[in-house]
Parts: sequence; structure tokens; C-alpha cells
Amino acid sequence: MKSIDESKLEEDIVYRYEYLAEFIGFGEEDVASIRSVIGNFAPLVPQIVEATYEKMLQYDATARHFVPRQHGYEGDVPKSVADLDLNDPQIKFRKEHLQRYLMNLLGHAYNEKIATYLNIVGKMHTPESGSKELDVPLVQMNALMGLLADILIQTIAGFGLEAEQELKVQRAFQKLLWIQNDFINRHY
Repeated sequence: MKSIDESKLEEDIVYRYEYLAEFIGFGEEDVASIRSVIGNFAPLVPQIVEATYEKMLQYDATARHFVPRQHGYEGDVPKSVADLDLNDPQIKFRKEHLQRYLMNLLGHAYNEKIATYLNIVGKMHTPESGSKELDVPLVQMNALMGLLADILIQTIAGFGLEAEQELKVQRAFQKLLWIQNDFINRHY
């Protein structure tokens, strides 16, 4: 039986990442599976982002988080949820962030740097980081992660991979998203 320092899990994000990756079984084969579809995946990132934002703008509970000024955004902000659409400048700004996030999942080094990155992503949706006005409830973050997981599975299914490779790629992304979800949850 392997001994885990549970207090260190709360204090050391690299230790936490390594524990989660080992426990879930996210390893080099998973990284290779993710990287094997970069050529298929990268051109579809804009469509994935569009589908994600279309869904988020269908619900006031998710859309309302795009009304306050986002950290790093300098343009005009919408006056209300009713003013939001997919072409709103602040929505476009947020879409660029999601595109970068997805591209990072494809090409990031899976070492201590990914732990820092996943932690920052989790933290930025809370008042702890970025805009003090941005406080996305955990239920909305979980909804987003579930939506992304579903969109990714559907996208991967469209690559025309052999069944065994498709399953490996889907499992790799699912493991990675569960690790990300933990790094979101730790800030709540």
C-alpha cells in the first residue's frame, strides 16, 4: 500500500497532480494518445469553442458570468445578460481564452508546469484570481466541464480512428479533464 501525505495534497500542487495522475492512471501513453490527434483536433478547436459558448449563452446561470468585466479585457462590457451574443467583444475575448486552453491541453508539457497551469485555470474562475467580480459557482464549473467532456468525446468519435485508438484518446482526455476538475474544485 502506498502512503500518501494528505496534508501535502492540499499544499503542494505538483504532488497533488502527480497523485491524481497516478491514481487515475494518466501517464505517458495517455499523453501520446492526446498528441496523436493534434492534427485532427487543432483545426476543430474553433468549432468546439463555438459549441461551448452557444450552450453557455442559453442559460442565464452561465451567461451572467460574462457580463462583468473579465480580467485582461479592456473593451466595452455588456449592460446585461440580454445584451450578450456570440459576437459580443467580451465573449470573443473569452472564446480566445478557451481556444488557448484547449490548445494547451494538446501541447503542454505534462510535468510540474501542467500542475501550475491547471491550478491557475481552476482559480481564475473565483475571486481569488483575475477579476474580483468573477465568482462562478461550482455547479456552473461542473456543468462546463461535463459539457466539454461530451463535446470532446463527440469530436474524437468523428476522427475516424480505429476503435482501439479512439477509446485510448477518449480515455486520455477524460482522465485529464477529471484532473482539471479537481484543480477547479480545490478553490471552492
